[in-house]
Amino acid sequence: MSLKDHLLTRIALEGPMRLDAYMQSCLMHPDWGYYTTRAPFGPEGDFITAPEISQMFGELIGLSLAQSWLDQGAPSPFTLAELGPGRGTLMADILRATARVPGFQAAAQVTLIEASPSLRDAQRKTLQGVEVTWAESAADLPDAPLFLIANEFFDALPIRQFLRQGAGWAERRVGAAEGALTFGLGPVTPQPALAHRLEDTKDGDLIELCAPAAEIMQEIGKRIAAHGGAGLIIDYGDWRALGDTLQALENHSPADPLANPGQADLTAHVDFEALARACPCPHSRVVTQGVFLERLGITPRAQRLAEALTGDALGNHIAAHRRLTHPAEMGNLFKVMGLYQKGQTPPQGTEV
Repeated sequence: MSLKDHLLTRIALEGPMRLDAYMQSCLMHPDWGYYTTRAPFGPEGDFITAPEISQMFGELIGLSLAQSWLDQGAPSPFTLAELGPGRGTLMADILRATARVPGFQAAAQVTLIEASPSLRDAQRKTLQGVEVTWAESAADLPDAPLFLIANEFFDALPIRQFLRQGAGWAERRVGAAEGALTFGLGPVTPQPALAHRLEDTKDGDLIELCAPAAEIMQEIGKRIAAHGGAGLIIDYGDWRALGDTLQALENHSPADPLANPGQADLTAHVDFEALARACPCPHSRVVTQGVFLERLGITPRAQRLAEALTGDALGNHIAAHRRLTHPAEMGNLFKVMGLYQKGQTPPQGTEV
């Protein structure tokens, strides 16, 4: 049996399923889920994230968080956490960059929020020698000062989609026809969570909601609000969601999200406004990744690293800098939002 067969059977028994339930099955099913059955990151996976492109990305994030830690009086102990840490590359770069910040690593309690057993194994190898605590969810984070990074995490959380119909909304669902998975619509109902979107939408507009993202932001924000700390949320998306942004990537190429469940990565653009509305601590303005990295000094850092490189290594290094920062590549597509405690300053690289 395949995941597609399983889903077709489930739909035949229970009726069309919500999109978030479909995404959850595709990504995290224990037997057939995309993240539970393979290593999706790096050259052998379907996509390469910013930490895999260049060490500069993680180094600068580490120094931004360390500066916030110093600005807040160097609390000890504190939680140094990452949501969805992939193979552990970003955390490894953060720890290398902060090794010379006096007291930082001695006070840091490294916590990785990771549900995938295979990815936990990869992280264990990358962070060999580092004392790491793994947690299932943000709700498991300790009540302590929290310095956190979430890079390309929220885009993989399951979403629901709603099509506006008058003053109500019809939810998009996954059904079946002639042995294939298909999209359809449920009945038109009120959606209190979308009441504020009646102001800026019209009939036929599609809106996406991500309830898990709001719950996670509440957990992060209440710890920063109560105990101090800072957070950096980096992802592709924009301030306010509008339209269908669900996408699938299979074998390095765009794919039909319904064609091969469990074989493709499913993501959606992040609604940063929704994240901010759910967070009980202050947040910075949303800034593009390119601007964020330039503010942290990525170009001088790239120039220093380039001095020791020649040939292909130099060419790859220059290409990595461009890929991270150029507006036509990741520089404008990806956005950054900082979180901080009331009365403190936002993380370096962001602004109020």
